[in-house]
Amino acid sequence: MSYGGMYGVNAQGHKGWITVRCAIHARYADVSKEPVYKCPKCTPKYNVYFCAEEYRELGGRCPYCRTKLVPVISLNE
Repeated sequence: MSYGGMYGVNAQGHKGWITVRCAIHARYADVSKEPVYKCPKCTPKYNVYFCAEEYRELGGRCPYCRTKLVPVISLNE
């Protein structure tokens, strides 16, 4: 059985597809297992994400532009 020759970071299920780096604590957060937040304005420009701890510390606002943070994956979709 062949998987199309996809190895390493291109393979399905690789952790690089679902992990992001928190902007302040600089730790890796798994998007599928824990709440991760993003800024609608700053994420496309600066690629910044925030973990749940940072969300609480910042009061739900982006430290760069003061916009309300939104979850990366919404359970209502």
